[in-house]
Amino acid sequence: MVVMVTDRRRLAEGDVEQCERVIDVAARAARAGVDLIQIREPDLPDRALERLVRGAVGASAATAARIVVNDRTDVALAAGAGGVHLPAASAAARRVRSMVPPGFVIGRSVHSTADAVAADDEEACDYLLFGTVFPTRSKPPGHPVAGLDALRRVCQSVRIPVVAIGGITRERLADVAAAGAAGIAAIGMFADAAGTTRADDGLDRIVQEVRRAFDRRSGCLAGC
Repeated sequence: MVVMVTDRRRLAEGDVEQCERVIDVAARAARAGVDLIQIREPDLPDRALERLVRGAVGASAATAARIVVNDRTDVALAAGAGGVHLPAASAAARRVRSMVPPGFVIGRSVHSTADAVAADDEEACDYLLFGTVFPTRSKPPGHPVAGLDALRRVCQSVRIPVVAIGGITRERLADVAAAGAAGIAAIGMFADAAGTTRADDGLDRIVQEVRRAFDRRSGCLAGC
């Protein structure tokens, strides 16, 4: 599974009010073959967030990519997104499942084996997002880093796909795959590629490299 997580501060070169660039990058990533695009812009006002999600949904409509919205099930449903990603302390996945249509994707962030097992036991999530695996610019200095051993324990403890996040680079893909993850999620790796003069080529290469590293691992969503 290949998941791009948005951060307009990085994708829009520091302009925190600019969402058109995020939609453009989402469209490029969708065409490159990512499975999920997680819209994670927690400080956007509701109307602006809904406009952004609608734009991303429209821009990716001709692809297999699905748009999931961080934490906001209401916005995801209103904007026609394909799913929601629940932070660790968010609503119970089972409750969300009761409110959404069939096929709606539900993901959950987890930070420990106990969290992962509890989410697995709930039987309402399609995937788990585990991290932070490696140090990353997206978290402040001193933020806890789980490491590969913790990722491996989580993958061995649950039945549903586990996606690794946090400091994921091309050089680390093989190690993450060997730990048992079903895929990766990243902000920086995609943001850096989208900022190049040949953004489409860069995004294509990233997706291809992830696919090769994970060797079409069973358990992925969206045909990954």
